[in-house]
Amino acid sequence: MTAQPWWRDAVVYQIYPRSFADGDGDGVGDLAGIRAHLPYVRALGADAVWFTPWYPSAGADGGYDVADYRAIDPVFGTLAEAEALIAEARALGLRTIVDVVPNHLAATHPWFAAAVAAGPESAERDRFIFRAGRGTRGDAPPNDWASVFGGPAWTRVTEPDGTPGEWYLHLFAPAQVDLNWRNPQVRAEFEDVLRFWFDRGVAGIRVDSATMISKDPALAPVPAHPGPGEHPYIDRDDVHDVYRGWRAVADAAGADRILVGEVWLDDGARLAAYLRPDEMHTAFNFDLMTQPWDAAAVRASIARTLSHHVLVGAPATWVLSNHDVTRPVTRYGRTDTAFDISTPRRIVPTDLRLGTARARAAALLVGAVPGVLYVYQGDELGLPEVEDLPPSARMDPIFAQTGGADLGRDGCRVPLPWDGETPPYGFSPAGAAPPWLPQPETWADLTVARQESEPGSVLRLYRDMLTIRRAVLAGREAPLRWVDAPDGTVAFEREGQLRCTVNMAGGPVPLPEGEVLLASGPLLPGELPSDTAVWTRPRVR
Repeated sequence: MTAQPWWRDAVVYQIYPRSFADGDGDGVGDLAGIRAHLPYVRALGADAVWFTPWYPSAGADGGYDVADYRAIDPVFGTLAEAEALIAEARALGLRTIVDVVPNHLAATHPWFAAAVAAGPESAERDRFIFRAGRGTRGDAPPNDWASVFGGPAWTRVTEPDGTPGEWYLHLFAPAQVDLNWRNPQVRAEFEDVLRFWFDRGVAGIRVDSATMISKDPALAPVPAHPGPGEHPYIDRDDVHDVYRGWRAVADAAGADRILVGEVWLDDGARLAAYLRPDEMHTAFNFDLMTQPWDAAAVRASIARTLSHHVLVGAPATWVLSNHDVTRPVTRYGRTDTAFDISTPRRIVPTDLRLGTARARAAALLVGAVPGVLYVYQGDELGLPEVEDLPPSARMDPIFAQTGGADLGRDGCRVPLPWDGETPPYGFSPAGAAPPWLPQPETWADLTVARQESEPGSVLRLYRDMLTIRRAVLAGREAPLRWVDAPDGTVAFEREGQLRCTVNMAGGPVPLPEGEVLLASGPLLPGELPSDTAVWTRPRVR
């Protein structure tokens, strides 16, 4: 049987560079720290590594305000170090995926400085979305579009002659200036950026906010309930022409090069449209991640996802969290276990013991379904969300732009604990500056070193899970088949090789027949306890 392409069932480990490992002692993670720990990532069982932006940035949005796509932020290292990292990772068997942000550039990018200096109706301004304001003096924004981070989506510039001038669009922070994708220079620039990184050996490009690059030139208001393709700046039909051009670039770079879209859409059919054979290879599927800890909801989400992907012949992807999402240990320990990216983050009572048990079970669930598995750094350690960061330490623009009404995403970005009993837990070398975000004093039991020596740790569970996944399922299409199970449980098989059963009911259920390969928690004689998952090898009948 011919092996399927690597990207159809890969395990991808997400690295947020600022928080992974600090090699030079300035309190910020960097490429030197990442390179030193690449063997850890490979030993975990990953096939590829995805890096969130490592480009020069003013830090207005955790690196997603990019000032130069062909360079590395000096806080992380140099382009030569990035090239060495890509090569070293590949030698270990790890492919590299880098982040590209097509919706906007940093306000510090040379293009934006040129646009402000050139004035209205210039070619330089046409690369962005500049408009005159409303009212007799243009004092009001061009329309009522709101920023994703809170507040208006427009900021006014001062013209070269010193007078108040036009307004520019920023769907995120004011320092993230939206691009005009009707401009051919914008298209050519980003296609060249893709070639630049493919030439340096990266295997894939992750496309940030992939649905948002096209805007209605008429600046129509956002409907109360937009239908498919009716939103003025989300999932407009003409985005697909852009990604067809990107797919041509990826295909020209090599058959194993891929595009991965960040596609936040509730409509599965619209999401699948990004995965047609001439567009992206895969897209992030967030549907399962947003579901509550409920068997019926989880099963429906999996079935829905697989049915949409099969229509375009693309593999599904599965995630429990990322750098924008409340960590599973915290999320699953709450009364409301669902997640909504648009809901403000606040401190909510959490049962961390319960949340950890469910997060362990959820890991076995997403590790067993067909497709690509993404693991966000620290989830393999069972790290909780750090919700009690002091206001003075918070860096996320969401916190600032909402006046603290939304705590933002810093809580899932706290630097990793590697070893030791007190902060910085080996994140930085001895005598280093404090970590850029403070670590809790209670993380000594969660370090990599501590968990490597404990057979029942979350880290050991992940390693065992990924070892079995590779041995039993890797390289095989192995479709999912649902099997009968008690109410409150989710159960399915993969070609008779592996059965996954997750008990989300309030009490124990019968343990499935067959050889137990792995369990997320202790099993009872003949029973699968609540909030526990088990992998079994079904008996041949």
